[in-house]
Amino acid sequence: MPAHSFAAAAELRIAEAINMQAITGEYSYDPVFPDADPDVRMVPDYSTIKLVPWSSVPRAMAIHDCTQLNGDTCEFNPRVILKQVVERYKAKGLTPVVAPEIEFYLTAANVDPNQALVSPVSRGGRPEVGQSAYSLNMLNELAPFWDEFRDALDILGVVSDTWIHESGESQYEINLMHGDPVDVADQAFLFKYAAKEIAIKHGINAVFMAKPISGQAGSSMHIHQSVVDAAGKNIFSNADGTESALFRHYIGGLQAYIPDMMMIYAPFINSYRRFVENSQAPVNLQWGVDNRTAGLRIPISSPAARRVENRIAGADANPYLAIAATLAAGLAGLEEGLTPSEPIVGNGYEHGHDLARGYQASLAQMTNSASARRLLGANFVQGFVSVKELEYQNFLNEISAWERRYLAPQA
Repeated sequence: MPAHSFAAAAELRIAEAINMQAITGEYSYDPVFPDADPDVRMVPDYSTIKLVPWSSVPRAMAIHDCTQLNGDTCEFNPRVILKQVVERYKAKGLTPVVAPEIEFYLTAANVDPNQALVSPVSRGGRPEVGQSAYSLNMLNELAPFWDEFRDALDILGVVSDTWIHESGESQYEINLMHGDPVDVADQAFLFKYAAKEIAIKHGINAVFMAKPISGQAGSSMHIHQSVVDAAGKNIFSNADGTESALFRHYIGGLQAYIPDMMMIYAPFINSYRRFVENSQAPVNLQWGVDNRTAGLRIPISSPAARRVENRIAGADANPYLAIAATLAAGLAGLEEGLTPSEPIVGNGYEHGHDLARGYQASLAQMTNSASARRLLGANFVQGFVSVKELEYQNFLNEISAWERRYLAPQA
């Protein structure tokens, strides 16, 4: 939209059908979506107006919410769904606080999807080999990208904390600072957008697939979460600094309701390749103190900073939906006074793999879940799973390299 039109508050609309578009570009025709394919109104959040740092000409962007033309909420809008969950907290005098840790790979440009992704050539003239977790040298290898990316995040208002090289080849993790869930989700969205755009400028790709490279570590989006009351006190801690009953109820809610919303945290076929035992990717919803083998980790912290780290979500998850789902589950635990299992000590993988092991199982569980509909909205869940079913049917039409490699010679 021309800047003068935006400044004059010109109305912007899109077809509601955009909400039913699959990752493949196909559309779902589930009856939950109107046959008439009506317009919806895009309502700008003026606090999100930012210059576009990678644009070669002056350009700005703003994040918008989505409403029906009659003013009703658009039930398929992820940002609105997160806002609704946050409002349920506020109605109880509570404020959730979240902080995501986002992992991703930098890879060489890939023009042929039949070829595997590989590490980019660095300043030394060759791609990275071996695992270089926390290596300072590896952080310097692609310095031109990192310098521009860091400046872009400053322009976009994305407040980051630590930057590290992760355990995979050319895999990195950047932690965002804790804050308001909607604001943090906006930052996570802008973070991924900026990484992809700036990487392309430098002849490489930023990849947020959950498991982009065979034999390498998966990429997660761990979500740290806590809740404060009207006085700003962390409700997970008692006055004497010990853990509160509400802390346990919150964990109980995560354990009870995350399984039915697994499709939110792992939204693609590839997502389920990440959940490998003994890989620091969780396979169950056990919880433990400073235990990275559990799906729910409690970092060692001061009472004021007591929090839960949800380690289920992949880097490919929609940040608005992943944060909404985890907060909705935790709130349900508070409201219902749910009791969690006892915390584990030692290897969490010894407690079994009780999360959905694949896309089909996860899709069926969410499709048939009354609790997912109650926590996120019935029409949203129906629309979401219908799009995910469409993506699965498209995937079935693809013949993979594995099939050609092993079945063609012998089957």
